[in-house]
Amino acid sequence: MEDNLRWSLVTALAPVAWGTNYFVTHEFLPADHPLYGAAIRALPAGVLLLLICRRLPPRGPWWWKSPVLGVLNMGGFFALVYVAAQRLPTSVASTVMATSPMAMTLIAWALIAERPRLTHLVGTAVGAGGVCLMLLTATVSIDACGVLASVAAMAMSSLGYILAKRWSSDVDVLASTSWQLMAGGLLLLPFAAVVEGPPPSLDGSALVGFGYVAAVATALAFAAWFAGLRRLPAATVGLVGLLNPVTGVLLGMAIAGETLTAQQICGLLLVLTGIFLGRPAAR
Repeated sequence: MEDNLRWSLVTALAPVAWGTNYFVTHEFLPADHPLYGAAIRALPAGVLLLLICRRLPPRGPWWWKSPVLGVLNMGGFFALVYVAAQRLPTSVASTVMATSPMAMTLIAWALIAERPRLTHLVGTAVGAGGVCLMLLTATVSIDACGVLASVAAMAMSSLGYILAKRWSSDVDVLASTSWQLMAGGLLLLPFAAVVEGPPPSLDGSALVGFGYVAAVATALAFAAWFAGLRRLPAATVGLVGLLNPVTGVLLGMAIAGETLTAQQICGLLLVLTGIFLGRPAAR
């Protein structure tokens, strides 16, 4: 049980880091360059992890698995998240992504025969309800393209995470994560050049923002996420991911001086209850 708790805490590093990503993207990174933004996020993170693990993909399936996972988990996902962060309020984007635990649970059941426990399903419903209570507190404008981007990002990543869990059991976590990041970033570059033209000019704040996003919200976060996904049930990992919107709300308190309403406090408690319900069964 202590081992499960330790890996749950390691996994929690990822959604906490991702919870800061919407704010950094929206405030400091150039708008209207989602493909370059995704590539600049993925490639440096992949190179950083590759320098740490110093291991290239072996001959065989990983030469096609890396691009597939790179598109689902990194390249396509990052571009769609970038679009969502620029076109949607954080509350709406995070609420859409809160359906990811249910998607991961069902895909894991279908692809790797991880049958969810009743508490996982209840925790998923409770957690998603808590996110809605916590974030949807006022009338906000809804951009259809932003919503579609957020839904597509959620579906792609949910499938990609389960495929990574299925394929990566015999490969070092840092190595497989670096291969995915580099493949996703390299595949994005030609599309970015064709669609968006020359790369965007980056000022000092954008460079610092991309540095944080690449090192913390990507390299560290995905290494922690895939390490937890390898050792914990997918349903549990998906519910831990609900710490993403919780981080966004708390970040708003810390940076913008926002105060939590009674509705948001109830939502926060529901999210934490959902995560607790999804904890791994004691061995």
